[in-house]
Amino acid sequence: MKLLFLGDVMGRAGRAAIVENLPRLRADWGLDFVVVNGENASNGMGLSGEHAKLLLEAGADCVTLGDHAFDQKDMLQFIESEPRIIRPVNFAKTAPGKGARVFEATRGRKVLVAQVLGQVFMKRAYDDPFGQIEAVLKAHPLGGAVQAVIVDVHCEATSEKMAMGHWCDGKASLVVGTHTHVPTADAQILPRGSAYLSDAGMCGDYLSVIGMEPAEPMRRFVTGMAKARFTPAKGEATLSGVYVETDDRTGKAVRIEMVRQGGRLEAAGPA
Repeated sequence: MKLLFLGDVMGRAGRAAIVENLPRLRADWGLDFVVVNGENASNGMGLSGEHAKLLLEAGADCVTLGDHAFDQKDMLQFIESEPRIIRPVNFAKTAPGKGARVFEATRGRKVLVAQVLGQVFMKRAYDDPFGQIEAVLKAHPLGGAVQAVIVDVHCEATSEKMAMGHWCDGKASLVVGTHTHVPTADAQILPRGSAYLSDAGMCGDYLSVIGMEPAEPMRRFVTGMAKARFTPAKGEATLSGVYVETDDRTGKAVRIEMVRQGGRLEAAGPA
């Protein structure tokens, strides 16, 4: 199976990059299933129902969220009516929506998508991510109930993301980090067959401070004081993520390639 995961969509520039490029990539690369992290797509803070529809119509089969899952208040209702939106599995137990779901890819093949929030350096303590994801993976064995498993690890610390990768090794097709908006260069297939990348990066303007216009973040770092709101950068975005091919029989990865399309970080994608 040919899988594509695209990192945190950042504001208008990120949305435009998805709309302009994803349909072409689906056709050119013969993609079977696409996941997009959309938690910063609406002005850099959360995802609105309107913008969720935009990402789905552009070709995303599933959109994951994160710690800003419900910053846009209409998502509290929208997520209940749109099963293709996934919030973290270890979010508050009373939160609407689901943290893991099985989807149908091409030729009737089943794909499990799950998202989990880390605990290290996050603003609040979430439920144990390792125990939560283990329960989900046990209920959906790779190569049995599902033909592919994608785990979005949304957290700050690369060490926690790496630990989650090894925890899921052999039980997931792809374990990929999101949240920090900076793409890493450690794409690899772990010993038991799970593709891994510490951070997919963002779909946004990289002439910025993690997607925001630099002036206000710089002011706060230098003076310790806020003067204005953060504003998403509006230049040409780079579509950032990871491409994975799996063995249909086992669900394990046989190929992984980083994706950088357009903008300042453009690089060659899968041939």
